[in-house]
Amino acid sequence: MKVTKVARIAAVAAAAGLVLTACGRADTPAPSASSTGGSTAPSGGTAAAAPIIVGTTDKVRTIDPAGSYDHGSLTVEIQVYQFLYGFVGDGNAPVPDAAESCDFTEPTVFECKLKDGLTFANGHALTSSDVKFSYDRILTINDPNGPASLLGNLDSIVTPDDLTVQFKLKSANDQTFLQVLATSAGPIVDEEVLSPDALTPDADIVAANAFSGPYTITSYNMNDTLEFAPYADYKGSQPAPSNTGVTLKTFTDATNLKLSISNGDIDVAYRSLTPTDIESLQSDDKVKVWQAKGGEIRYIVFNLKTQPGDNDAQKFAVRQAVASLVDRDALAKNVYKDQYTPLCSYIPDGYVGANTAVCDTYPLDKDAAAKYLSDAGVKTPVELNLQYNPDHYGSSSDQEYGLIKQQLESSGLFTVNLQATEWVTYSKERVADAYPAYQLGWFPDFPDADNYLNPFFNANNFLANHFDAKDIQEAINAEVTETDAAARQAKIEQIQKTMAEKYLSTLPLLQGSQWAFSGTNVSGISLGASENLSFVSIAKA
Repeated sequence: MKVTKVARIAAVAAAAGLVLTACGRADTPAPSASSTGGSTAPSGGTAAAAPIIVGTTDKVRTIDPAGSYDHGSLTVEIQVYQFLYGFVGDGNAPVPDAAESCDFTEPTVFECKLKDGLTFANGHALTSSDVKFSYDRILTINDPNGPASLLGNLDSIVTPDDLTVQFKLKSANDQTFLQVLATSAGPIVDEEVLSPDALTPDADIVAANAFSGPYTITSYNMNDTLEFAPYADYKGSQPAPSNTGVTLKTFTDATNLKLSISNGDIDVAYRSLTPTDIESLQSDDKVKVWQAKGGEIRYIVFNLKTQPGDNDAQKFAVRQAVASLVDRDALAKNVYKDQYTPLCSYIPDGYVGANTAVCDTYPLDKDAAAKYLSDAGVKTPVELNLQYNPDHYGSSSDQEYGLIKQQLESSGLFTVNLQATEWVTYSKERVADAYPAYQLGWFPDFPDADNYLNPFFNANNFLANHFDAKDIQEAINAEVTETDAAARQAKIEQIQKTMAEKYLSTLPLLQGSQWAFSGTNVSGISLGASENLSFVSIAKA
């Protein structure tokens, strides 16, 4: 039996007395990570349980799942929360975690049965009530930087008993809903600790030990150092940790991260290093290189309310002109040393339905760009305020967006005011209409083409850029519920064609790979379909 809300609030208040420092698939499997390096891992000795130090430049927004939809936060969440389903290792399909099984019992009812005897590390029982609470609060809070957009097809949840959860869906036969359970929308939180209608401070969550995943957090210094310890009573899909604990160190810049892995000060370096650093480390005999094909994309978002243009036709013409002037090949080669490849549509290469709709519609053509603007009555040069982030999407973002500015201005059609903002502020301002055009990146929640469509272009999308097109929303709903593979692929391809020719609310730029670097005595790094680094398999000889 769960405690009352009054008792729950009291528990949080008591826990807060502890002091802490708070400073996007089933269609295409992702290949396993391969490891290479200047020297091979030692053949003598075996991997033994030992603590691991992981370094990253990724920032954590919050470990309250209702307020986080970013790579840095999810990297922490997959270690400490259970999901109904989750990804294991380099697997490309989610498997039961807190659930015994999930399946459709009716076309609009998706039912999950929980494992018996699940508990949070604080001793609270984990039941169907916690699951319902976790999903309901994401929709109730609807934080602009949270994952509510992933739950667009969720109508309601009922819990017939402590081990049964029934998701009532708006549209029948949702082919992606099982995978949604393994995304940023899926962490199961403790309803006796977290607030039902507001984000809960990270310090309160940590102090209350409200975790049921393979690790708990024992020390939390936000965006500095996090200490993880194995949770012995975890009952889920992940194997028992191959290490005795993990320290996650956040670096302020890629240069120090690169030096730390090269000098052996950390065991693993994971996101993000500069192209020059990646190139250098590949020939460093003191490190092992782990690389896998990835679904990361980089793109420009247009705010349809605040971007240049006096009316919708002029605003579309501005977007068309930008699309006709940005040279993706130059970005990939000159900035990223071909470690990224040009992205010519909304769905990256390797996924079912991927095409080249954007590049086909807007080949590099200065004259075409000028005509789009002239035909719509747009005066040139167009003044475009373009924002990018220097600390979340890699330190080469300044070169990337500097080159985009150069490409646009060299046409004589644009004057670009380029500005940079740190991530903590950036993530708030981008959803508050502060940026007419701005940089974003994306890592797939699950390996399905829909994860590059639904969160971006459906109603209440996470971009918050005022894009709202009924025909696209209907088309997305149709592809999600299409059970015939060939027919679904055709629908996905057509959505991209329509987006390019009629809307162009975002401009795809580049597709990336997954990279990690470790000491030569480190094993067990998996870069799989989830595109997040699971700590449980990492071991040190």
